[in-house]
Amino acid sequence: MRARTIPVEEAVGMVLPHDVTEIRPGEFKGPAFRKGHVIRPEDIPHLKRLGKEHIYVLEMEPGELHEDEAALRLARAVAGEGVGFTEEVREGKVTFFAEREGLFKVDVEALYRINLLGEIALTTRHGNFWVKKGEKLAGGRAIPLVVREELLARVEEVAEASPGVLRVLPRAMSRAGLVITGNEVYYGRIRDAFAPVMVPKLEGYGLEVLGPVFVPDDRTRIREAITGMLEDGAEVVLVTGGMSVDPDDVTRAAIADLGPDPLTYGAPVLPGNMFLVAYLGRKAVLGVPACGMYHGVTVLDLVLPRVLAGEVLTRRELAALGHGGYCLHCKECRFPICPFGRG
Repeated sequence: MRARTIPVEEAVGMVLPHDVTEIRPGEFKGPAFRKGHVIRPEDIPHLKRLGKEHIYVLEMEPGELHEDEAALRLARAVAGEGVGFTEEVREGKVTFFAEREGLFKVDVEALYRINLLGEIALTTRHGNFWVKKGEKLAGGRAIPLVVREELLARVEEVAEASPGVLRVLPRAMSRAGLVITGNEVYYGRIRDAFAPVMVPKLEGYGLEVLGPVFVPDDRTRIREAITGMLEDGAEVVLVTGGMSVDPDDVTRAAIADLGPDPLTYGAPVLPGNMFLVAYLGRKAVLGVPACGMYHGVTVLDLVLPRVLAGEVLTRRELAALGHGGYCLHCKECRFPICPFGRG
């Protein structure tokens, strides 16, 4: 890249390294041409009206890219399935958005490697959260006005080795069953507090909810209720209560009787330590501890979106939730716009 002052007539195809200001008294004061603009033949008369007979420009050399072209190369490389981006680039910036509802995924290692290159910046929201169609997901840009083409080739190499640097996974499940356990609720000793919380939460993900079905703390009855939900078409079944080590809490044993693989009990998340996730083929059973009925946000809110996208969560995935898995129980909950689950 060379910087030089040349007659305005010779500037076509070159890059402005600064804004060119225009003043029309009483009408307008601001940039007629912005930094990074590539001068076109039709710009010459306008520049002359602004009194520009000579202009300071950047002349790109072989192997260099203008910031806008570099941003588009970046976008095409990292936008995976379900992710779109703005085709109109200004000042080397591009915005990514969700082309569909689903689970936003970020290849964090690939993201790190791209940003480590320098001169290119890719900034994202946290992954593993549910997004709606049209929501903004990330921003990318070329930092200098001119970027080495070799740098973009390296970005493309990183992206090619990734399953998708930015992706939105589609919903894999559409029907959820709800089984509520507990003698105290089944026999009418107290009013159920789980369904008023769980049903709206599930419907908020666009799920059809089967149930709730109420069963006592009976291992066989719980197992039969779950089986019935699965036979009726539920793809994920939430079973509430009975998840502690109390001898009367048999929900965990009832789920284990179904022979799931894998079955993982316990999560390093507060609230939600006694959470359970189990799989029967492509279907899932989630054991929701008592915190689910009196805390608006729990481990369930971190796990359910990933389950709905078809992910199989094992001990490894649950263990990773420990970083950022401590809820601060703010007086005004603003989840997911908060640190919870963002390790």
